Amino acid sequence: MIALLLFVLTSLGFVINASTLNSCSNCGDSVVPYPLSTTENCGDKRYQIYCNDDELEFLSATGTYYKILRIDPSANRLVISPPLILKNTCYSSDLSMGGLVLDENLPFNISAQNTVMLFNCSNNILQSPLNCTSNSICRQFEKKVEEGSGCMGTLCCHYLKDSAMNSHRIRVKVGSCTAYTCLVRFTPDDPLETWNYGIEIQWSPPN
Repeated sequence: MIALLLFVLTSLGFVINASTLNSCSNCGDSVVPYPLSTTENCGDKRYQIYCNDDELEFLSATGTYYKILRIDPSANRLVISPPLILKNTCYSSDLSMGGLVLDENLPFNISAQNTVMLFNCSNNILQSPLNCTSNSICRQFEKKVEEGSGCMGTLCCHYLKDSAMNSHRIRVKVGSCTAYTCLVRFTPDDPLETWNYGIEIQWSPPN
């Protein structure tokens, strides 16, 4: 019995040490926790992220890079920067790519902790169960955040990206909505100056 216990503890220690040894080097000041991988020689290649000019980036299925703002390895989550809304327009910088699209064959998906604001939308969106009223938080963004000023006067809406919606895409396109931004873990009582901009991505633990 004692021998079996020692074997289990030794094996567990080997797994933990292997994961530690297989972690990638820092990217600038950012730690790259296992299973995230920045090269072929570390981490798990299915969890690929990128270190460019000492900054971590996440690559979407359409080839768009998004800056990684922070990583929480204990919760298997990372937060990426939402795309810019181009100056003097109401177009997201990833509009030509259809917005944020994740590869459904990879272990990443968009978490249910994201509140998405859509701008410059067509009237067709009114058929969706989104908040497009004058009380929508997108109105505050238009009025009080310079980046949103180009969207003033357009139809805008917001919604919580819960499990009922596609967890691999935030869609924008001409003829629907042409711009978006996103808040992480937003609650209705949060004042605008405390809004936490970002898109939270979660990953499934490796087998």
